[in-house]
Amino acid sequence: MKTMQRFESFQAFYPYYLAEHTNPICRRLHFAGSLLVIAIAAFAIITQTWLALWALPIAGYGFAWVGHFFFEHNKPATFKHPFYSLLGDWVMFKDILIGKISL
Repeated sequence: MKTMQRFESFQAFYPYYLAEHTNPICRRLHFAGSLLVIAIAAFAIITQTWLALWALPIAGYGFAWVGHFFFEHNKPATFKHPFYSLLGDWVMFKDILIGKISL
């Protein structure tokens, strides 16, 4: 039985997070899901269609989990480290936008 790895900080977690996202298709799916989350949130706010907010976790996690299960062949970090994983998604999104991580 594997013991859960513990991280004292997000700074310690992020290299682990990136190691779980080496497949470019997985990273692209994460990026697409995050972009869709931004679009849905913007739509909901602009149109005041608050029911659309229910689609946020489906869009964000749906794309990411397809990437992990079918391309990365690992379990999403969300299951063991939900808060750091969510933060990691957005830091990786930013890192892709600025060219620090390639798609």
